[in-house]
Amino acid sequence: MKTPKIIFSDIDGTFLRDDHMTVSHRTAEAVHAVLAQGIPFVLVSARMPEAIYPITDGIGVKIPVISYSGGLALTDAGETILDERIDAGAASMVLSAIDEKFPVMAVNYYAGRRWYVRDKDDPRVQYEEHITHATAEIGNFDMLLSINTLPSKLLLMGAPEPCKRAEHDLAERFPMLHVVRSSDTLVEIMQAGVSKESGLRAMLDHYGLTAKDALAFGDNYNDLEMLQFAGTSVAMGNAPEAIKKAASHVTKSNEEDGIWAFLKEHKMI
Repeated sequence: MKTPKIIFSDIDGTFLRDDHMTVSHRTAEAVHAVLAQGIPFVLVSARMPEAIYPITDGIGVKIPVISYSGGLALTDAGETILDERIDAGAASMVLSAIDEKFPVMAVNYYAGRRWYVRDKDDPRVQYEEHITHATAEIGNFDMLLSINTLPSKLLLMGAPEPCKRAEHDLAERFPMLHVVRSSDTLVEIMQAGVSKESGLRAMLDHYGLTAKDALAFGDNYNDLEMLQFAGTSVAMGNAPEAIKKAASHVTKSNEEDGIWAFLKEHKMI
């Protein structure tokens, strides 16, 4: 197998253990070994940057990140190379629709490097703060839109059944937006055209590379476009069968050091 010139990895279910917070020793070792060869290692996630940097700081590296499932891309020095936001009109309409049809959902408004909520005491918000180490702040969404602080992403938190209905209803009603469940209890809303693939494209352009130079690791449906785009794609052992079939390779699970195992098996580290 050809040695990649750049490596991309999803975070939850891929790079992190099942606790969504910790990195195994071998996974951290693999990142350091890749970087020592001059190969960029990029984390790709629906998370905001402030929910990714505690992970990279914890293993002692400064690397590029792609946040909001491809909406925001930052270099290892923190330089912004891609920043896609939801249009103000679309954001206002979808927020009104959520309040009307899904009032029990917790709505999170992510704008660049900041995270706004209506209720910091909501247990769902507090749990997200706990696992990501990012800090939410109280914000008035209408006021944010009025001063052109546009959302990079809206995140809905709720029970599985309302999330399933919200994904279907909002996607049908707002074709100008990309609406997708990232888990049974989370619905991500971004500008149409934003995907992990679009984030990869921006990062590859930055490095002067192409898709065939890239290796990507992922474990779930929101990684599908990234896996199909990268020249070499690797599904984790804990991925659904459909994702395994879409990838060119399958490795061990995130709990079994799947990233390290694949790179070691193919003599990349």
